[in-house]
Amino acid sequence: MRDPLNRRLPREFKAELPKYLIIFLFFVLTISAVSGFLVSANSLQKAVDESFEKFKIEHGNFEYKDRSSADELAGHPDESGIKIYENFYKEEAVESFEDATFRVFGERKDIDLIDVLEGSAPAAADEVGIDRLFADNHKLKVGSSIAFAGKTFRISGLVALTDYSCLFQNPSDMMFDNDKFGVGVLTNEGFASVRDDHIHYNYSYFYNDPPKDDDEAKTKAEKLVNVLAKYGELENFIPSFSNQAIVFAKNDISGDRMGITIFLYIIVTILAFVFSITISNTITREAAVIGTLRASGYTKGELIRHYMILPMLSLLAGAIVGNILGYTLLQNVGAAAYLGSYSLVNYDIVFTPDAFVKTTVIPFIMMLLIDFIMLSAKLRLSPLRFLRRDLRRNSRKKAFRLNTKLPIMLRFRLRVIFQNIPNYVTIFLGIVFAEFILMFSLIFEPMLDKFEENTVDHMLASCQYILKAPVPTSNASAEAYTAASLQTIGKETGGIDEEVTLYGLMPDSRYVKRSAPEGEIDISSAYHKKYKVDVGDTIKLKDRYSDKTYEFKVGGIYDYPAIIAVFMDKDSLNSIMGYESGYFNAYLSNEDLSDIEERYIATRITRTELTKTSRQLIRSMGGMMVIFTVFGTLIFVLVIYLLAKIIIEKNTQPISMTKILGYNDGEINSLYIHTTTAVTILSLVIGLLLCSELLETVMYVAFKNYSGWFEYVMTPGVAFKTIGLGVLTYLIVVLVLSRKVKKIPLDEALKNVE
Repeated sequence: MRDPLNRRLPREFKAELPKYLIIFLFFVLTISAVSGFLVSANSLQKAVDESFEKFKIEHGNFEYKDRSSADELAGHPDESGIKIYENFYKEEAVESFEDATFRVFGERKDIDLIDVLEGSAPAAADEVGIDRLFADNHKLKVGSSIAFAGKTFRISGLVALTDYSCLFQNPSDMMFDNDKFGVGVLTNEGFASVRDDHIHYNYSYFYNDPPKDDDEAKTKAEKLVNVLAKYGELENFIPSFSNQAIVFAKNDISGDRMGITIFLYIIVTILAFVFSITISNTITREAAVIGTLRASGYTKGELIRHYMILPMLSLLAGAIVGNILGYTLLQNVGAAAYLGSYSLVNYDIVFTPDAFVKTTVIPFIMMLLIDFIMLSAKLRLSPLRFLRRDLRRNSRKKAFRLNTKLPIMLRFRLRVIFQNIPNYVTIFLGIVFAEFILMFSLIFEPMLDKFEENTVDHMLASCQYILKAPVPTSNASAEAYTAASLQTIGKETGGIDEEVTLYGLMPDSRYVKRSAPEGEIDISSAYHKKYKVDVGDTIKLKDRYSDKTYEFKVGGIYDYPAIIAVFMDKDSLNSIMGYESGYFNAYLSNEDLSDIEERYIATRITRTELTKTSRQLIRSMGGMMVIFTVFGTLIFVLVIYLLAKIIIEKNTQPISMTKILGYNDGEINSLYIHTTTAVTILSLVIGLLLCSELLETVMYVAFKNYSGWFEYVMTPGVAFKTIGLGVLTYLIVVLVLSRKVKKIPLDEALKNVE
């Protein structure tokens, strides 16, 4: 026989249509976005993982200052178990693209093979295959021309260089740059035709017996670097496990998958809690009906199932529609987000059960358990207690006594708050969570703007020249200095092995005014803030390519707020690094040094170079911040609407009674809706302070592995936007609730009288 309770479901659904519609739409948006993201991330992750073997990606590379014989280096396999390949490249400015640098390689047949995404690999000396992302950012396509080093090449194809899935120009760079830096390949004939002014003698190596994990790879690399140092002056050595150009994209995709999954579970938990409160309110409203049903023979389990049907059907419908959208339309959106930042190989969509389990099965089980526990606790009372509408778990207590000197309207509002404390606590928690998401999305851009502002305003000079050899210049603006780099020691800096730039300056430098006593160093203010190092402390740094460590006593802090750097006397740095007296390898200058030949210039550090971190992060994550803003707003609307609606429904009888006593709708709104308004605004203000403290910690953790210092900034604009957006969305909710109050009939006061 059909259960009569099921006949109530259509009526209940119709009465609560706005609530279930909002829940349905929210689940559709959440699950579709997350499933689309996970499907695309899983597909890209699989392609990236397979590319290491498919395209024989190197286990590491190194660069000598001068060319070393490949035959001579090839004698190492018996000693170190590796095979070495020449992988020389030349780096030139791209004509017609401001400050853009192009790194070009010769043919790749044995290691770091290319994946042709469109067109074909270069076949003639005047053809070039260029990175797909660099081409997209500069509106280049197959058949277009690109000019560098005084020569023009036709683009034969758009390619992915598998050892440059993320376009880091240098291992020490704070951020990749797919706008101002690009890579490509030429034929061997074409490569030979490009001038050698900026050639880099780079070699890639591949282990015959690949290391099983990063720890073994690190051990092998430490041994290998000592062997390679015997055969030439190493300019660079980087194993693939620490090469950001190779592993950054892979690690980012993997980390994002975990982050977005946690985000989904937090949202589902909040929604389940809101659902449980709405169900609890329904039980309170229908207490007499439930008591009658229990007395008529219905079991607690049957009633639990009845009251869970509509919430679970809403989730199920949202999950089905969300998965359909996620696996069709939104997986392209997720993939586009990564393809807009990384130079990835071709991939195929992989429909893994992992995404379905995370987005549908686990949320469904979470919702089921939370609602079941809440309903079980609520329906534990006897049928008689339900019939009497006595649903208190504890004995009835006297109402909290309020001072009679308080105005009657204020006492009424306080009584409403005390009677609805659980709902208002939930409103507060929901607002704090929504505010956190909103602030996270809004604070991102001001932080990057501040980083860029600090970088530009505190540049040591308009241009820095890093030289291959100490070449003199006649420009009076130029000041010679020694540039070197060491690394922080992870066990002393929270696990961070970060590149530290060392500046060996003239004692009377015009560009950097040091304050440290003789024999001591100045550290940048960025170093001081990031690692909590102060004057009088001793810091320890290590050489990247050996076991050497160096200790320095901090004697001053130089205002350099974005870069991790150390400043000392030039002679002291030369002595420490083993350079000859009077040696230098760089210039600070406010003017172009046109009398230095290009072949002696290793790097120019300009404003464009220093600001690429902020530019790239805004380009890469700007779209994601918009998504967070939308979700934060939706959560805010959902929580406020559902819980404020519950407060109105819970007080339907008192509201009806106040209407009988002659209060108009405006006065009733001031008692109930405006009370919620006060709680909401107070929650917004308190939440702003709490979220600001929490965000400072979150941002430090999020950016601590990036080189440099990203100062946390809570601007008045972010606070105003957060509060303003919260108030604006709440005003929309108030309009809806005001109509609900207006519709409460006068005869409601005569119903369900205890």
